[in-house]
Amino acid sequence: MASTVWKGHLTFGLISIPIDLFSAARSERISFNQLHKECHTRLRQPLFCPNCNRMVERSEVMKGYEHEKDQYVLFTDEELEKIAPPSARTMEILEFVKLEEVDPLVFDASYFATPEEAGKKAYRLLFDAMEESGYAAIAKVCMHQREHTVIIRPRANGLTLHTMFYVNEIRQVAEYGQTDKIELKEQEKMLARQLIDSLAAPFDLKKYYDGFQERQKALIEAKLQGQEVATVPQPKLAPVIDLMEALKKSLGERQALAKKPAAASVPAVAEMKKAGKRSAAGR
Repeated sequence: MASTVWKGHLTFGLISIPIDLFSAARSERISFNQLHKECHTRLRQPLFCPNCNRMVERSEVMKGYEHEKDQYVLFTDEELEKIAPPSARTMEILEFVKLEEVDPLVFDASYFATPEEAGKKAYRLLFDAMEESGYAAIAKVCMHQREHTVIIRPRANGLTLHTMFYVNEIRQVAEYGQTDKIELKEQEKMLARQLIDSLAAPFDLKKYYDGFQERQKALIEAKLQGQEVATVPQPKLAPVIDLMEALKKSLGERQALAKKPAAASVPAVAEMKKAGKRSAAGR
């Protein structure tokens, strides 16, 4: 069951809505432990104090800010609690913005906001008003030892929050966007648009998966069965010398592929298991 990451009130003018926040998504990945190469024992990283030369318990840990080399300003949890901003308990909507004006680059973590019983009607009123107007809300919330600016948007009959990066956290890359002076031919642009059209499809999140993680699972299974796994073939990439020729060839391949009957896709794990069995049989 999902656990609450923040509990407080969402305020909208004089309206106060008691809500709970839940993490909307999290990465799923295979984790490999670090082992001692000699004896295959799992290596640990415990809390160890080199000055006292002993292990320490969690209850003995406190926070400190290093203002000079090895010199710390010390803080207790109670002291940090004293400076917690109002947004630690109340998320006040500061303004409403058009969602299409917000660059997705600034989105960080996502959360679902659910109303408590006393706030369900006000929550629904805010959701309907935002959905009908096309506006998203900007608010502040303090959690995980940081005050976040968040954007709140209506989605699937509920309100979803996204924490946002601040402007100083967006990286600047000198080379980014420096292609505006390159001249393109109309025929090149037309072929590029045709190639895009040939790859166009309705967005469906269920179609996409982590192929590398699937192959990791297959590798684990094969190792447990004493089998080998075939190497995944990598595409051979050649530098584009003639852009027009590359576009025409790409478009021709897409059109030829579209004429063929769709073949049933084989999941990566099953495909690699078969390859592993063939490899084992050949030994």
